[in-house]
Amino acid sequence: MREGNERFVAGQSSHPNQDSSRRSSLVENQHPFAVIFGCSDSRLAAEIIFDVGLGDVFVVRTAGQVIDDAVLGSLEYSVGVLGVPLIAILGHDSCGAVSATKAAVDTGEMPPGFIRDLVERITPSVLTSMRQDKHEVNDMVVEHVKQTSERLVDSSRVISDAIESGRTAVIGLSYSLAEGRANVVSGIGEL
Repeated sequence: MREGNERFVAGQSSHPNQDSSRRSSLVENQHPFAVIFGCSDSRLAAEIIFDVGLGDVFVVRTAGQVIDDAVLGSLEYSVGVLGVPLIAILGHDSCGAVSATKAAVDTGEMPPGFIRDLVERITPSVLTSMRQDKHEVNDMVVEHVKQTSERLVDSSRVISDAIESGRTAVIGLSYSLAEGRANVVSGIGEL
């Protein structure tokens, strides 16, 4: 993933594993080397920014990379059934979901509908960041990536057991929209 991101940053993407023979080889099964749980922002297409192809990564996306039961089930499937050795939590600067949460905390006004659910789930990260005297949205994004990683491990017995046995690890990544680089901000387990 690191090498693919470096190619993307340099404007030298190789677009591996994106041909008909690769597609044909994956009809019966898949063996991705990582699962990427990231924000659903349109500028954060995991397969593109890591320059990977069909069958390389298992991708799960929600606004603000917010964990819910469907996300947990998807991530447990990737680790428990597919045997994926790496979970990458992918946040990004200028995240709209984190910005909305910061605005709600600052004003005390919650957004309507199900956006409120996203904000409620991101609020602990924003509050922790503020308690650490980090009031910029991008600092809050990094804190949210770290807390999402921890919450994932705390919430899933399948994933925590895989980490304890050395079968998988979790890394937190923060992506720069302008630069195109994903930087490691946290890690749980043996990488």
